[in-house]
Amino acid sequence: MTPIKDQVFYQILNQVYDQVSNQVWDQVWDQVLDQVRGQVGGQVLNQVQDQVWGQVSDQVRSKMI
Repeated sequence: MTPIKDQVFYQILNQVYDQVSNQVWDQVWDQVLDQVRGQVGGQVLNQVQDQVWGQVSDQVRSKMI
């Protein structure tokens, strides 16, 4: 290959690589974020529910006794 063809080839390769890696990165990042959000969200929700439920049931118990 001549140097000019080399340059063009590498430019195209870089562009394609950038596009592909950006798309893949976006998808992977979205999936990871969703999973993390799901896990963290689930844990936080469970803790909040537990706390609220604990408080409510304590209040109910104290009123019943």
